[in-house]
Amino acid sequence: MKILEKITLIIYSNIILILSIILCLLVFGWLDIELVGNIVNKIIIGEMSGKIVLGVSVLFILLSIKCIFFDSTSKEQIKERQGVLLENESGKLMISKETIENLVNSVALNFQSAEDVTTRVELDRENNVKVYINLIVNQEAIIKDLSANLQAKIKEKVKTATDLEVKEVNITIKKVAPKQQETE
Repeated sequence: MKILEKITLIIYSNIILILSIILCLLVFGWLDIELVGNIVNKIIIGEMSGKIVLGVSVLFILLSIKCIFFDSTSKEQIKERQGVLLENESGKLMISKETIENLVNSVALNFQSAEDVTTRVELDRENNVKVYINLIVNQEAIIKDLSANLQAKIKEKVKTATDLEVKEVNITIKKVAPKQQETE
């Protein structure tokens, strides 16, 4: 059904584009309104062309109603976006992306040189985890060592806590926080 929706969207977009161009040409006076009226009249009044136009119009109306009121996203796709669904003989367990992000944040903030962290998690169909971290570090941080240790610790902690494989831990150092002055 996705292919039909894409084809319909392409055709629909082209029709709207053509109509918009014709309307612009009419507004600027570069196209005679009587000429357009005669062409439309011949298309609609013609026995065979009128039926084709009517059929295409009804099809577009139905597809528009479907796209407006019915979401084509399946329940399984929605669940994949929300997290990982693990199943065993005892039942099901849903681990949300937010849970994994919170776990990663807590691991990152346990490092002394990490000042602030934001995390984004992506999951693929095989429940592999990709972690994207934006990190603010203090001036004493040795960035190369921090990132290597952080990547290893995140992979270990997520594997231990959720039994999910972390395929990538991508770290972006957003900035080095200035040293805070001690007040007397």
